Amino acid sequence: MSEHKALFGFGGSTAVGAAQEILRLAARADRDGLDLFTVSDHPYYGSRLDAYSIVGVALGRTANIAGLVSVTNLPSRPAPMLARTITSLSALSGGRVVLGMGAGGLWDEITRLGTPRLDPGAAVRAFEEAIVLVRALSGGGEPVTFDGEFYQVTALEPAPVPAAPVWTGSVGPKSLAVTGRVADGWIPGHAADWLSERYRTSRPIIDDAAATAGRDPGDIATIYNLPGLITPAPLAATRDDDGRWIGGSAEQWADELTGAVLEHGASGFVLFAPGGAAPDDTALGRWAQEIVPAVREAVAGI
Repeated sequence: MSEHKALFGFGGSTAVGAAQEILRLAARADRDGLDLFTVSDHPYYGSRLDAYSIVGVALGRTANIAGLVSVTNLPSRPAPMLARTITSLSALSGGRVVLGMGAGGLWDEITRLGTPRLDPGAAVRAFEEAIVLVRALSGGGEPVTFDGEFYQVTALEPAPVPAAPVWTGSVGPKSLAVTGRVADGWIPGHAADWLSERYRTSRPIIDDAAATAGRDPGDIATIYNLPGLITPAPLAATRDDDGRWIGGSAEQWADELTGAVLEHGASGFVLFAPGGAAPDDTALGRWAQEIVPAVREAVAGI
């Protein structure tokens, strides 16, 4: 990723009743030149669609946009099979997939699937093992034997498909360090942005871990989930009393995001409606047709 290139996407609903809507919005975003669409992964809820089913169908109906499960519920998707899912989607779509990875959070729900509960430390160790193993099972080469604490495979043939970029939803210090060691990108939790305390205290952990591992911290992208209103007229204040972004006019959004890229090194933005809902048609249209082109133009060639 070049220094000032940013990706732009939107977050869609996984509700069973919204199945056709997310496919329609993904197709529209593809036509409008957005870079990615994202869906969450909560397989323990019967009212939700399977995230990778959504991504697969949507990629089959689009030409350029990438799909991201933000983030994969790893405890319910064992790493060797997740590797096969990701490489298959990549092969079928021409590489239009990003692997979002999380250590697992809602363990009371996750265990309803019959998945053993892991304590926080074990969950992070399994998370790192999974990223390493998924990468090893991509890109062809010799059969992989892996004897880890949580995953063991023997002479397993890698898929002849390049590894997808890995973005994490790391929150705690140990998982942030994993991001620095082995991931390609980070999505700050709780819709934290570049001015938040969460970003200021978390990103240095990623950078330190990357440097210790001999990696360039600048190669690890930060991609923000960004809920907010796109208003017809400018707002007097675009942030609330706690400093959280609330939105504004298209011009205010474009100014804010341009600054985020040029001054804070932001690598991407995923639009949500306030509260984390999927944007409606009007918001998605203004995002793709007004805000995104303005930011792209402002940062091009700088």
